[in-house]
Amino acid sequence: MTQSGQSGTDLPKRAFGKTDMMITRTGFGAWAIGGGDWASGWGDQDDSASIAAIRRAVALGVNWIDTAAVYGLGHSEDVVRRALADIPLSERPYVFTKCGVVWDEADHAAPPKRIGHPDSLRRELDASLKRLGVERIDLYQVHWPSGDVPLADYWGTLCEMRREGKVRAIGLSNHSVAELEAAEVIGHVDTLQPPFSAIRRDSGEKLLPWCLENQTGVICYSPMQAGLLTGRFSKERAASLPENDWRRNNQQFSGEKLAANLALADALKPVAARHGVSQAAVAIGWVLAWPGLTGAIVGARAPEQIDGWIDAASLELTAEDMRDIATAIEKTGAGTGPVLPGA
Repeated sequence: MTQSGQSGTDLPKRAFGKTDMMITRTGFGAWAIGGGDWASGWGDQDDSASIAAIRRAVALGVNWIDTAAVYGLGHSEDVVRRALADIPLSERPYVFTKCGVVWDEADHAAPPKRIGHPDSLRRELDASLKRLGVERIDLYQVHWPSGDVPLADYWGTLCEMRREGKVRAIGLSNHSVAELEAAEVIGHVDTLQPPFSAIRRDSGEKLLPWCLENQTGVICYSPMQAGLLTGRFSKERAASLPENDWRRNNQQFSGEKLAANLALADALKPVAARHGVSQAAVAIGWVLAWPGLTGAIVGARAPEQIDGWIDAASLELTAEDMRDIATAIEKTGAGTGPVLPGA
């Protein structure tokens, strides 16, 4: 873990809520590199390619990585540690991870459980610190609302961790406005991590405005909707996804929804051509254009995938671009949620 989040190239940065961190507009997402040996895996992965992808992102200036204990049942955090081991401390990115989802060591195929009991969270923190090879985690997030204790119990525990110094900042992931408001009474919510893309747009209606008003930083996940908006996906690829890839059984990857999603991805081509960037970069640029959104978590499993979206880190879409994309969303019928900020 670095104290500064500095990296090799100077990409634009934004204040991350009220924290002392300035983060690049895109961060490296480490869900997929966890591998396929668990209920929400992305299929088998090559660890050496994953490590090379992380190092490529850092070399290009990305200054934060988002992972979670449950990704690959600890494997993603281990890969992150190995990727950063040879990078000088002063050049390492910030490392963000998550807690509150616990797996069965005897049955990796079983769906992990949402556990928020304070004792469990402290065990998870110690395990993540060890796997990541750090003394303090830059951002510790509750992955999902707990299934076993009230919000006050698990959020209160993270507030204690912040005061104790084992974590730099604390946040919530996949929580509603009502849950954010309840947490804010206990202790400031430094950050929120919701899903957000031109397909899955619901977070733009209430969550982003709440976070903007309350100075809560926001890093969204799946801005390319798990590959659908990259311009490189197809019906054939969807049909050939391996059995241990969670997308194979997701409704966005089949039937009429898949057709609408691919049509929307195709409609991003003219905007991409105007800026001389990829469709993937436009999809990421779309989420970054929304007020209240600090940064986008972008996954990669090989260095060349980084090169496909890194332009998004400095891309500024125009009002015309946003209107054109809104028109395409309405025409294709893809996804749900507002099509423009403030709409």
